[in-house]
Amino acid sequence: MLIGYARVSTSDQNLTLQMDAPTAAGCERICSDTASGAKADRPGLSEALNVARRGDTLVVWKLDRLGRSMKGLVELAADLATRGIELRSLTDGIDTATPTGRLLFHILASIAEMERELIRERTMAGLLAARRKNGPGRGRRSVLTPKKRATAMKLLAAGDRPRDVAEAIGVSVATFYRHFPAGGGEPGT
Repeated sequence: MLIGYARVSTSDQNLTLQMDAPTAAGCERICSDTASGAKADRPGLSEALNVARRGDTLVVWKLDRLGRSMKGLVELAADLATRGIELRSLTDGIDTATPTGRLLFHILASIAEMERELIRERTMAGLLAARRKNGPGRGRRSVLTPKKRATAMKLLAAGDRPRDVAEAIGVSVATFYRHFPAGGGEPGT
């Protein structure tokens, strides 16, 4: 069975073109969504995936209708392959039922994997650079410097309200209470 899936991002957009193409391709059933491709919960896609059985083909007008990220597409295609369901994109010329379609899809999957690895490498390099700059602790440095902490202690000892002390030393009330949990006295960690 051929099962079609169509998606537009907003209700202002029209599904007609995406519905006509799978119908012309012979789809017996077409599911649709009006939702962002980044959104994980799409009832129409869930319905199409639940209806599809081994030997069926999920047909889309264009691959980007299934999702925004290559990672998401690759994961979906892997899930479909595990279940014995083929994937066909009408405008992209990809059909995983053919050797060429599988090859093209695997090339795209390899590119997506490389992209994930490059992102991981850049993240690790950024963390390493931050550690070199800021020392072994993680995250950015506290805005409550030793000088501000001493000023806060003096103001609290003089009887000022925590909100006024936070304003005087130039930190948010939340930051103040994170360092002075009881609203006064010795600073916390």
